[in-house]
Amino acid sequence: MSFTDKCSPVPTAIFWDPAMCQYYFGDYHPMHPSRLDATERLARSMGVFDLPQVREERPPVASDAELELAHDPDYIRAVRAISEDPTLSIPDSGLGTEDTPGYAGVHTASARLAGGSLLAAQMILDEDAVHAVNFGGGMHHADRNKASGFCIYNDCAVAIQHLLNSGVRRIAYIDVDAHHGDGVQNIFWDNPNVMTFSLHESGMTLFPGTGFCNESGPEGLASGTSVNIALPASVSDSGWIRAFDAVVPPLLREFQPEIIVSQHGCDSHTKDDMSHLNISIEAQREIMAYVGQLAHELCEDRWIATGGGGYSIYDAVPRSWTHMMAVAAGAPLSVNSATPTSWRTYMKEKYDISPPIAMGDHADIWWASWEVGFNPADEVDRAVMATRKEIFPNWGLDPWYD
Repeated sequence: MSFTDKCSPVPTAIFWDPAMCQYYFGDYHPMHPSRLDATERLARSMGVFDLPQVREERPPVASDAELELAHDPDYIRAVRAISEDPTLSIPDSGLGTEDTPGYAGVHTASARLAGGSLLAAQMILDEDAVHAVNFGGGMHHADRNKASGFCIYNDCAVAIQHLLNSGVRRIAYIDVDAHHGDGVQNIFWDNPNVMTFSLHESGMTLFPGTGFCNESGPEGLASGTSVNIALPASVSDSGWIRAFDAVVPPLLREFQPEIIVSQHGCDSHTKDDMSHLNISIEAQREIMAYVGQLAHELCEDRWIATGGGGYSIYDAVPRSWTHMMAVAAGAPLSVNSATPTSWRTYMKEKYDISPPIAMGDHADIWWASWEVGFNPADEVDRAVMATRKEIFPNWGLDPWYD
């Protein structure tokens, strides 16, 4: 049985404003805003925004005080300065690099993405929504005082700190982007009330070169709250889902979070050239549904889902994040559904590309749970076992059997 079979409708906020496309590093930058436009068009064409349980919200621009929930004031001032004069050079800010160039208006554009995740957190606190989706968010590389990896402000960290300040005691952050969620890990490194999970391609073969299993949190109360599963570049659907299942659910059940914040960068897709992973739309959808099921089991459904990386911008990104919105709303779309003719026409006319005609990749995502046993000859299992041995004893779990 797929986890999508367990989805049920809940009040869901989805954040969208065409102004989100102002997060724009230039025509030739991999993180092109057309990926957001293509996603919103597909989701709307598939009827996701018309679902009765869905509430469409415009993300506000986060104030400096709100950004300071996760970022140093001097860093915010540096982003503002480059936003007003992109010719400035402020090396310590991380801006002005080939990956994360500064441009006129970068502060407002970045603060709007952060504002979406912040409002998502507030809506869940106010019980105006149970699930919330900010597919333009997920800027997980931004650190407290530095931009990195296409990320300026760390919207997930802003939302998490706001939840903590509002009385939420334990928060789980789950990141399945192909790249390590280093910024969120760093910001909450010594906070025992936040457990960060990152399932990613090993830093041996991919930026940012971090996220190894021994990055497990500092000694003391926060030991074992930083969880990294560094996977080999060869991993495919079955190993990816098996790795998630072998690590995330048992630890979450011990940690007992009150809310889950997740990052669903879809650059793990087999057609994405920014990683070496071989993951299908079907598997990405299954993990989205699994996270939703864990939120239902442990958090009274409270769940904030964000986007993140994704550079197969006309193929994987729109389909993956449309599935994310539909799964969050409790109305999952079939992977066998055709993409709407109106959307394909729009994509051809605006971007001169031939988009996919189906919502899935016709992939078989059969996988075996950890209960069948550890296979030391399998490099995915070895990576999983390394994480389990590092983290599980902190929580009274047996890495071999629990």
